[in-house]
Amino acid sequence: MTAFARGDDPPKPIADIGVIGGSGFYEFLADAEEVRVETPYGEPSEAVLVGDVDGRRVAFLPRHGKDHRFPPHKIPYRANLWALRALGVRRVLAPSAVGSLTASYGPGTLVVPDQLVDRTGGRTQSYYDEFAVHVPFADPYCPSGRAHAIAAARKAGWVPAGSGTLVVIDGPRFSTRAESQWYAAQGWTLIGMTGHPEAVLARELAMCYTPLALVTDTDAGVAEGEGVTQAEVFEVFSKNMNRLRELLAKIIAAFPAEREDDLCARALDGIRLPFELPLSHHGAPGAHGNPGYGTRRLHRSDI
Repeated sequence: MTAFARGDDPPKPIADIGVIGGSGFYEFLADAEEVRVETPYGEPSEAVLVGDVDGRRVAFLPRHGKDHRFPPHKIPYRANLWALRALGVRRVLAPSAVGSLTASYGPGTLVVPDQLVDRTGGRTQSYYDEFAVHVPFADPYCPSGRAHAIAAARKAGWVPAGSGTLVVIDGPRFSTRAESQWYAAQGWTLIGMTGHPEAVLARELAMCYTPLALVTDTDAGVAEGEGVTQAEVFEVFSKNMNRLRELLAKIIAAFPAEREDDLCARALDGIRLPFELPLSHHGAPGAHGNPGYGTRRLHRSDI
């Protein structure tokens, strides 16, 4: 069944937890239906799939599309995060494949990063082209979400690295050896292509964002040989897909019914916004593509 999230249609499915990942995560939702959401930023990567995970309503969005048609630098990041918020999502889990910049993290290692370095260029990374909307981003990931993810992984027997710095590059090519060695020399530990601007866009919408980084390879500067290949990345990620799906379900089950009052929830406190956010308490749902261009100060009760 496909539903359409528009203002004149019947009430749409609501989810407070979202997952942005690969198409292999379709299978972990029960009683799911597709919801097509229009946004002011175009269509998201795919229709959002909303279903149940251990009694929780969860929205899933494949960041590259079902058929992997969007390369990292062409993913409609703003539409994706907006669509999830328009459906009620306030907490996002973001599994992804990453390369390791250190021999300490071999293929199959799970990392819950705590820091981010942006080495992309040309990606639109803000919703706010009017007014001074400066969100705090010193700690780019949700502290509450990270704590739940680390605890759930340890309990499941998949002990993660509980910190790490993810450097995000444009891609779609992999790094040269010199680039990889330079990244590692800065003390950065992971490299990926999709973690930015997802995290900052989530923060700009006062959403909690928690990355789950699965190491699929050691980057070119770490080991000799032919370097990273796409086949290698896909193979390792596929082998760990079932384990990652099971972990996601455990993390979702561990989330409290109401999200914590942390820095993500407070990100827009007292800031004057140029438009209404979707599904804010004082505005229309926004899923029909009308952002509502009023200006006012936003407070925690609004989000």
